[in-house]
Amino acid sequence: MAALVCVSDFERYAHEHLPKSARDYYFSGASGQQTLEENTAAFRRLRLRPRVLRDVSRVSTETTLLGRRIAFPICAAPTGIQRMAHPDGEIATAKALADLSSCMTLSWWSTTSIEDVARSAPGGVRWFQLHIDSSRETTVDLIRRAEKMGYEAIVLTVDMPMMGQRYDHIRNRFVLPRSLKFENFSKETASKFSETQSQGNPRMARRLQTMIDPTLNWDSVPWLISVTRLPIVLKGILTGKDAREAVERGVSGIWVSNHGARQLDGVPATIEVLSEIVHAVDGRAEIYLDGGIRHGTDVLKALALGARAVFVGRPILFGLAYKGADGVKQVMEILREEFRTAMALSGCTSLNDISRALVAHESYYWSKL
Repeated sequence: MAALVCVSDFERYAHEHLPKSARDYYFSGASGQQTLEENTAAFRRLRLRPRVLRDVSRVSTETTLLGRRIAFPICAAPTGIQRMAHPDGEIATAKALADLSSCMTLSWWSTTSIEDVARSAPGGVRWFQLHIDSSRETTVDLIRRAEKMGYEAIVLTVDMPMMGQRYDHIRNRFVLPRSLKFENFSKETASKFSETQSQGNPRMARRLQTMIDPTLNWDSVPWLISVTRLPIVLKGILTGKDAREAVERGVSGIWVSNHGARQLDGVPATIEVLSEIVHAVDGRAEIYLDGGIRHGTDVLKALALGARAVFVGRPILFGLAYKGADGVKQVMEILREEFRTAMALSGCTSLNDISRALVAHESYYWSKL
């Protein structure tokens, strides 16, 4: 087998080797998948404007997230049911990110418990992604478990009051594999999913839907802040107006995301709305971005437009499918080295050198032709 040298190579491997149900679950987007395509295409419409004759013999990719130092600004986004990609699942991801001194965000839909992930990678930087349950007591219990195990932020997903329409899931009558369960749910809830699996019920989404509170609103944010000592990051922001509201409600971070294009199809690519959100926040909170990151140059473009760090989801799954923790490390190391090279070739020796002047939309050059 030829060496895998870029994220696309790992993507092809995963597509060829994963079972169809897992492949379609991981790869699919919502409805007609317009936004899924745009997440990557939008990066290609941006051009880099490098400066030359700079001393780039030493290039540092270090930065901080909410005050915690990490080695490079590429982190793991929350992706559910990772043990469909590899038996070690979330534990493999946690080990890989800890070894590389970056941040992992554990999904609410994890097939490994909060506790087991933390024990597998002591000292690693970990955040916990949260949906507010229809039972506030259940929500607080999850937060307490995350606090106890050393997670450093709560990432509240705000773009999922109900499940998006995902055609491949419907066609495949997707259910959780019998050997797996959502390890952070209560025994009672887990048993209900077991019943769904044993009966071959294709309506697993309905069961999941009953667990997410559709009444979630802006008043829920101060409540969440009041019940935890951890900083709150809102994930799923796509407009400047919502970003301003979030900052006014006291959050520490804004995560620009369209849920991997799995919720509302037809929304913009995340990189397209980043500048608007940076302007609205005006330095009052850290800003992160996911969606469509496949190259180190994509990372550079996102940071130039104002993101503090980017988070990758599907590339983590591609690495898991290839070789577990080692596969995840390879994917992340490729992205890190591509990013470092892109910095050097653009005349940047630290993240402080990366500025808005480094990026232009392709239309900037049309009038020059």
